[in-house]
Amino acid sequence: MSDLEANPAEALCESSPAPGPRVDFYPAREVPLGGVRGVTVMRVLPQRDLPTVGAWCFLDHFGSTESSHRLPPDIDPHPHIGLQTVTWPFEGRIRHRDSVGSDVEIEPGQLNLMTSGRGIAHSEYTVPGAPAGHGLQFWIALPDSDREISPHFEQHRELPVLALPGLRATVLIGSLAGVESPAISYSPIVGADITVGPGADARVPLDTAFEHAVLVVSGEVRIDDVLVEPGPLLYLGSDRSELRLRSESGAHLVLIGGAPFGEDLVMWWNFVGRSHDEIDRARTDWETHDVGRFGDIAGHTPQQRIPAPPLPNLRLRPRKRRSFTEH
Repeated sequence: MSDLEANPAEALCESSPAPGPRVDFYPAREVPLGGVRGVTVMRVLPQRDLPTVGAWCFLDHFGSTESSHRLPPDIDPHPHIGLQTVTWPFEGRIRHRDSVGSDVEIEPGQLNLMTSGRGIAHSEYTVPGAPAGHGLQFWIALPDSDREISPHFEQHRELPVLALPGLRATVLIGSLAGVESPAISYSPIVGADITVGPGADARVPLDTAFEHAVLVVSGEVRIDDVLVEPGPLLYLGSDRSELRLRSESGAHLVLIGGAPFGEDLVMWWNFVGRSHDEIDRARTDWETHDVGRFGDIAGHTPQQRIPAPPLPNLRLRPRKRRSFTEH
């Protein structure tokens, strides 16, 4: 799944210093992806004042109960540059195909990680007969040193678990409290799926050099004595040595974090770049069917390729993350 808005707004990012510990809520917004099924998602990242959390630069909750539609995310071939996509389903089965020859199915508890590098194309379809899709789609911005690497894909059917009293955390990427994922990462990062048991009062060790955020998927949990429910993204800032989670009824949440991303980004449609000209070149290469950059996908016809929307009538530029003293 990807950003398939017909008229995508600028989602442009400029690096900024880590603000220290915070407890700030950022509401999700319903975004229509279009297509014959009218799929909508709840988008929680990027935000106007929070374009990134570490290298995490995009987060959609698809098939969520907050959305007006609970439909499978069938997405035809489309391109990416400059990022990794992380697909993490809670329900349903998704078939992933891409221009480097991958053709796999993913089920709940399994991780799909696609690294676009200089350019890749892929599609994602719900497997016929499977339950309606429900899960999360993330993007991770590649640092400048790695964003021109060759595209590749990896799938992890088993992931390591951090088990604490009253808490179980599956580490998707990066490391958490010494538990490290086998997924390849290109910057200091963490992503974890966390289940908190009823009546739990758990403390998860954190890297103080990271900034972190939490998205509650179901249930309720208290963080810093603040009640957090499904829907908004809770930004926790940096300089935290632990995350205290308390829940009376139990909760399911996702933790993301990483070293504050020290590079300016320009994000538009499915591209993460550094300048307007770079985005324009990627769009042109997709529209002219440059197979050297965005190859064909077995099982799809050229007519199935999703056309790129027109660029806005202005030059894309980094947008400064607002000072948190002003938030």
